[in-house]
Amino acid sequence: MPLPPLSLLAPLLLLAVAALALLRPHRRPKALPALAEAASIATLALALMSLVQLVLNGPQVVSLGDGALLMALRLDAISATMLLLVAFVGWIVVRYSRRYLDGEAREGAFHGLMLAALASVLVLVQSGSLAVLVLAFAAVGIVLRHLLLFYPDRPEARRAATKFTLVWGAGDVALVIAVTLLWVAFGTADLAALGQAAQGTASLAGGFAVALIVLAAALKTAAFPLHGWLTEVMEAPTPVSALLHAGIINGGGFLLIRLADVVQTSAGAMAALVMLGGFTAIFGAAVMLTQSAVKTALAWSTVAQMGFMLLQCGLGLWALALLHIVAHSLYKAHAFLSAGGAVAAVAAVRRPGPVAVPDFAAVARAFALALALYVAVATVFGMAVGPKSVQALALGVILIFGVAYLVAQGLADAAPRALTQRTAVASLTAAVAYFGFQVIAGALWGPYLPAAPVPGALEWALVVLALISFGLVAVAQALFPLWAHHPATAALRVHLANGLYLNAALDRLIGGFSATRKS
Repeated sequence: MPLPPLSLLAPLLLLAVAALALLRPHRRPKALPALAEAASIATLALALMSLVQLVLNGPQVVSLGDGALLMALRLDAISATMLLLVAFVGWIVVRYSRRYLDGEAREGAFHGLMLAALASVLVLVQSGSLAVLVLAFAAVGIVLRHLLLFYPDRPEARRAATKFTLVWGAGDVALVIAVTLLWVAFGTADLAALGQAAQGTASLAGGFAVALIVLAAALKTAAFPLHGWLTEVMEAPTPVSALLHAGIINGGGFLLIRLADVVQTSAGAMAALVMLGGFTAIFGAAVMLTQSAVKTALAWSTVAQMGFMLLQCGLGLWALALLHIVAHSLYKAHAFLSAGGAVAAVAAVRRPGPVAVPDFAAVARAFALALALYVAVATVFGMAVGPKSVQALALGVILIFGVAYLVAQGLADAAPRALTQRTAVASLTAAVAYFGFQVIAGALWGPYLPAAPVPGALEWALVVLALISFGLVAVAQALFPLWAHHPATAALRVHLANGLYLNAALDRLIGGFSATRKS
């Protein structure tokens, strides 16, 4: 009989060291920072060994109890991927924290809270039952609130923590009601059995449960319009921002992916994800371009990326959504931890000369070229590995719109030949990479996730709407230099820089929880 997954030991190890740190939070630690890093390295080793166990023994489930209170942890391709990701990012963040927090009066408490947060996320990504899923999300919220309040005397930190608690807590409430309805509708708390039971079964309770799951995921990924708390967490130490934006914020996406079989039974829920995710992505990206502070721009980038992930889930591209989580986590952790050095590096670079501004003709040629290259690559991959779903092809077009913006710079009349060549190569590389990574993601996780649904009238309408929306935004961005100095543009930039004042509206809504009051 195979041994239980070694990854089960990782949360216990981290919690043991966290308890040691939190017993005397105000004591200046000596060996504790090194011990915290050693625990994170051991966690990464356990995650790697669990991957070997998965390859040798196949998926495993360890459970305790029965019925609605079933406590189960699962090791499969999805959880193993997330385990490695969380363990690796956690190790990097803990290692960075040793220098960043060196000399802080509450350094020991910080390391303890960071390890507790990592332990909670590790339990979350291994959850095999509804009860474990709910408890892990609640634990993540509790620990993260304490991390956001690491500097409790800062009014902005208290305000951000209050908003986070309200939004994350509302997501927890929605999730509790959802799992209760799932138990009523399908009579099982096991996540694997739940996916099988949901196939071909329609019930009122199940429909409401899926709607609440989508709501919980939207709240936990800081989707529009309750995204404001995510852009205000900069008063916490930088490692907290890195862990939040590179790991914890992906919890809503993981929830959808883990319950993909259930979520995909509702066409309405999938449509809601496409519309909400697509709008959040466009809104977050537009605001990001107006930000002058590096970390604030990164925060708005996360809002946009989470919206794009929700869009992928709504299109039924579950494997690509998981790949997006992995890629975004690695990029965003590096971006936050290297933000200070990036500012210094940019300041030291010699300023460029005049920038080539593309006119409408250059933009039109750029989009035509990018789309032509995309169609050519899609045709080659289709002949080599088989045709792709409509949703996957549409997502590729959206991605290539972003590349077309760069190609437009290369096709401007004043652009040097070398720039034109590089942007054309970038477009081709992006198209090849998209289909290549799609093949890899399908091979790794496709067998464990539902295939994208066959598009009906609703799905076609949403795909067309997404293509038009992202296409118009990309064209407007490429043409922006032509009308950037217009007074109306200056006013629009101010409004966008303030996020269309939605965060201020949330401040007024919660009224009594102002920045001057301790939460």
